[in-house]
Amino acid sequence: MTIKTATGSELNEIAAIEEACFPKEEAATKEEFEKRLKYYKDRFWLLYCDEKLVSFADGFSTDIPDLTDEMYENARMHNEKGSWQMIFGLNTLPEYRNKGYAGAILKRIIEDSKKQNKKGIVLTCKEQLISYYAKFGFVNEGVSKSVHGGALWYQMRITF
Repeated sequence: MTIKTATGSELNEIAAIEEACFPKEEAATKEEFEKRLKYYKDRFWLLYCDEKLVSFADGFSTDIPDLTDEMYENARMHNEKGSWQMIFGLNTLPEYRNKGYAGAILKRIIEDSKKQNKKGIVLTCKEQLISYYAKFGFVNEGVSKSVHGGALWYQMRITF
């Protein structure tokens, strides 16, 4: 298992994993990932098993403390020196789940964000994943302002 940041050449693999992990209404499009990679490819954490990309997370840095729907769509909002690291998605191919890969990525994002002197990390998740993220120190802040994809999301935050 290897975790590294994106180079930009992984666009097709990233888009395919997203499509396998999220319903169409919630999934980022290939075009959206292309923009994200243009503005913050170093904010994509990619996990490889035997040279195959099987899991990834992405999200930009910002001084805005809460995750909003506009952030998913507007990669230009990225602020490299922003005090909060957002996570827009944590994706693992279905056949590679329950092996600790998503957890390994989360631990790496936490480690990297601390080294970069971020205030913390913010993400949204569905209710059934609240306890999963809590294991890593994320605190549930209640129902998110986000209505991305028409789903009910909960905002979670880890503060350093």
